[in-house]
Amino acid sequence: MSVNNRKIKVSFNAPVILGFTGICFVSLLLGMITKGRSTNLLFSVYRSSMLNLFTYIRFIGHIFGHAGWSHFIGNIMLILVVGPLLEEKYGSSNILFVILSTALITGIVNFMFFPHSQLLGASGVVFAFILLSSFTSIREGSIPLTFILVAAIYIGEQVYNGLFIRDNVSNLTHILGGMTGAGLGFVMHKNKMNRY
Repeated sequence: MSVNNRKIKVSFNAPVILGFTGICFVSLLLGMITKGRSTNLLFSVYRSSMLNLFTYIRFIGHIFGHAGWSHFIGNIMLILVVGPLLEEKYGSSNILFVILSTALITGIVNFMFFPHSQLLGASGVVFAFILLSSFTSIREGSIPLTFILVAAIYIGEQVYNGLFIRDNVSNLTHILGGMTGAGLGFVMHKNKMNRY
């Protein structure tokens, strides 16, 4: 493609976000091809034997699994909008750390405290990114009003939904994801994590 005789290249601008999206897409296709067997084996967390190796894989793998196209698109669209900006600001290794930390925290909590529910999807990562994004404009000695509003609206909605609305959404995962993003955003803002 060229504009005014200059070629425009497509850039691989956010390797972690693009890689994450690709893995989610492949896991969704695998789930459809295997009629959910691969999703149950690798890409969702539920109570299973601690002697089973796949139990530990699922503590991370659940963030790649999705129940269907609408679930996948809802999560991935937000990740593709917010994620590249965060990866550019904080660095690929930090964003990978946020994703894996969110997966591990939400996976273990679901495994321990919700033995009768199956958790899958990237919504915890979405909430981590939403709260993390509000740290991008933080300055020493001040908390942005946008961070307070985002935290109040998103976390407040999840608490309300968890108490009063019965659905298949793991509100605790959203809250834990948001808290992980906020906590790691605070640490990264204080330059306690390297940015590369």
